[in-house]
Amino acid sequence: MKGEKGRSVEEKYTQWKSLVPVLYDWLANHNLVWPSLSCRWGPQLEQATYKTRQRLYLSEQTDGSVPNTLVIANCEVVKPRVAAAEHISQFNEEARSPFVKKYKTIIHPGEVNRIRELPQNSKIVATHTDSPDVLIWDVEAQPNRHAVLGAADSRPDLILTGHQENAEFALAMCPTEPFVLSGGKDKSVVLWSIQDHISTLAKEQGPTKSPGSTSTSTKHASKGGGGNDNHVEGPSVEARGIYLGHEDTVEDVQFCPSSAQEFCSVGDDSCLILWDARAGSTPAIKVEKAHNADIHCVDWNRHDVNLILTGSADNTIHMFDRRNLSSGSPVHKFVGHSAAVLCVQWSPDKSSVFGSSAEDGILNIWDHEKIGKRQDTTGLKAPNAPPGLFFQHAGHRDKVVDFHWNTSDPWTIVSVSDDCESTNGGGTLQIWRMIDLIYRPVDEVLAELDKFKPHILGCEQN
Repeated sequence: MKGEKGRSVEEKYTQWKSLVPVLYDWLANHNLVWPSLSCRWGPQLEQATYKTRQRLYLSEQTDGSVPNTLVIANCEVVKPRVAAAEHISQFNEEARSPFVKKYKTIIHPGEVNRIRELPQNSKIVATHTDSPDVLIWDVEAQPNRHAVLGAADSRPDLILTGHQENAEFALAMCPTEPFVLSGGKDKSVVLWSIQDHISTLAKEQGPTKSPGSTSTSTKHASKGGGGNDNHVEGPSVEARGIYLGHEDTVEDVQFCPSSAQEFCSVGDDSCLILWDARAGSTPAIKVEKAHNADIHCVDWNRHDVNLILTGSADNTIHMFDRRNLSSGSPVHKFVGHSAAVLCVQWSPDKSSVFGSSAEDGILNIWDHEKIGKRQDTTGLKAPNAPPGLFFQHAGHRDKVVDFHWNTSDPWTIVSVSDDCESTNGGGTLQIWRMIDLIYRPVDEVLAELDKFKPHILGCEQN
């Protein structure tokens, strides 16, 4: 059975690779020695004629022979319609991409399960590890470390305390205020404000300070679990609010894009809960059976704050309208994955478009406005494709654990897969942008293609 599955994955991958020059405007494939469970775009550094340089945040989840790390990389993003088709198809699965270069390494206390950047200052990132605490890092001020066995952990710039048990995955930053939201095994959703500390982060922990040093404001925060025996030290902040309403582990959280007081959470109890901090610490609205299994991920539409996406172990994505949550029914169910959905994320550019990645190794791109509309005439959509699905990224050969749309270059996506099951180690990082003929309006695309008709006909005659 496993052999059949392996063959089908390889067949799909081979087929996908042959289509790369046709489907993609640009693609960079970067082999990772260790899996990364999270990937995020950081600030843009500079723009040139044909490419831009941007920070990229990754992690290295090791086997203990070397420390776990938070990695800050520099990424060169080739601009649209610059890369030649034959160039983007020429990559080696076993090699590292010349477009991705490691810039700084932070030795992380425990493995990095989730990375989130602060919208008000994307040099500040939060990480979840195998402990109850959320760790805050000023990645520019942190010293670059050499990750060798026995090296002391880097010291976080801030530690957010409040969880009673490990909080490993549910993590979000607020778009409107410097607030952090987290969920954990203690079934709680915890809210912090780091407002008073952002301006002093660089002073608290500068490059000249030794990573293990402490100050009068430093306190021991927690021991952490999952085999992480190192004490995490640093200045700590207590929770602003603790919200109880889930009956199992909270797997993901998200802020309302327009309000720091409203947020939502999902968990292993199959519930979607909306919270309003102004109304107390109990749920504002609770959807009891949002899916038929654990819910792994949630995202809130920044362009239409009524729309919320959830992804589940039942292999589906549900879209809810918060004006009609009392019914408990989603507006639409998206069925296009053959395994648990691990990540959902709305496009920063187009309000109806979102991506979903899953344990089946596929990253799907959907447009809910296409549901129920007449099939387009370009032939880009497969006749048996699920409603709303208009692109499948099949470049990963194992579970796609995370991806992130690039707000500076909205159709460019970074995605990571954990390849341990298929290759006995490592991971794959891919940065890619589909060709714009796929998502642009049909009339516009046909008009452009029409310009090339004489050239195509001329080629045929030759």
